[in-house]
Amino acid sequence: MTTIYPFKCKQWWIPASLLVLSLHSTNSLAGGIFIYEAGQEGNGLANAGSAALAQDPSVLMSNPAGIALLPGTQISANAQVIFGDMRFSRDSSNQFDGNEGGNALQYLPGSSLFISHQLDDRSAIGFGMYGNFGLALDYDDDWTGRYFTQEAAIIGISFQPTFAYKFTDDLTVGIGPRMMLGYYRTEMAINNSLLGLVDRPDGQLEYKDTDVGMGLNLGLMYQLTPHTRLGLAYTSKVKLEFEDSPHVSDINNPIINAALNRLAVDTLELDMNVPQTVTFSVAHEMDDQWTLLGSLGWQDWSDFGDIGVEVDANAADVSRTVDRQYKDTWHASIGAQYQMTKQLRLSFGVGYDSSAVDDKDRTVDNPMGEAWRFATGVNYQVEEGFDLHMAYTLVWLGDMDVEQTKARSGNTLSGSYNNAALHILGGGATWRF
Repeated sequence: MTTIYPFKCKQWWIPASLLVLSLHSTNSLAGGIFIYEAGQEGNGLANAGSAALAQDPSVLMSNPAGIALLPGTQISANAQVIFGDMRFSRDSSNQFDGNEGGNALQYLPGSSLFISHQLDDRSAIGFGMYGNFGLALDYDDDWTGRYFTQEAAIIGISFQPTFAYKFTDDLTVGIGPRMMLGYYRTEMAINNSLLGLVDRPDGQLEYKDTDVGMGLNLGLMYQLTPHTRLGLAYTSKVKLEFEDSPHVSDINNPIINAALNRLAVDTLELDMNVPQTVTFSVAHEMDDQWTLLGSLGWQDWSDFGDIGVEVDANAADVSRTVDRQYKDTWHASIGAQYQMTKQLRLSFGVGYDSSAVDDKDRTVDNPMGEAWRFATGVNYQVEEGFDLHMAYTLVWLGDMDVEQTKARSGNTLSGSYNNAALHILGGGATWRF
């Protein structure tokens, strides 16, 4: 969703033949899912056990209570890259010209840093800087869906100080206020054709801005038995408000120019809510080698969907909220860790995320669908107090049909994304003092 949630795309399109100026705001995180991976060892578990497993300070991202279980001072530095395949194929019902856009997924590098410090036998503090929200789409400029979107990117970086406390030998709680720095940019083509009778080169719209939002991570861990630990974590929503003047160029259609002048759009406000989440996890040590892990999660995408502005220049300049028909999503994952030797630990995981949109509501600026995760990783202890880790996750989105129609002109963009997938490769090091 990685996810990427996870990626957001916003669009401004102008069907000139109907004197309509419309602005839409939408979001997509790796197909409507969060990017759980941030380069840490847990990449290899597909989020299984994320709220119950405390092996390094990256646990403060998924459950801030976990740092109270880490001895001494620990530092984890990580890097990752997200890439994949997202290709649109038009079908016979498509009514727009242009090519099919190529591979819309771009390489997106990332990094993270986590620190924990044990204050005493009961309490610990920590800090995390990570990006588990963001992705990018970049279609060919002259592709068939250029009037919906050509290019869009969102990067969300979180900064999270954390405090955790052991109330009893079994119960640990944690809190982490989170500041998210969001960057957003989008481009799209504007149709200059006059009533469909005069063929003119497309115009262009670009919009970009940054904002800071605040949220809160809460968590608890409970040692049910000497070999079984439960974890429950909550992350609040983070509201980002982008407000800037869109840059419009190469508009040579007098009708569109008149609409722009009449609307006098100097500043464009686009709001979004990074969804709140709840995750329940379990970690069970079978023996000295095997640990079984599982997670169930919920993400509040329905709150995120009721955003955006639509302005119709031929309807008395009426503005209204746009409902993108998002719905809440569910996550489930299972995994295991195998301590092969004292130095070598292997991880495996499989996860599933439901889709944030129904098939009928899917759009090319939001190619969202259900997703399967298949992950594996390795952690190697180079020496006492120094570990290296690497992990790989395949996020399989499969086939996703799209039939998106312009509200005023009635023209339809129709096709599908076939065998869509993300690849997330990460690694890093952990020091313990």
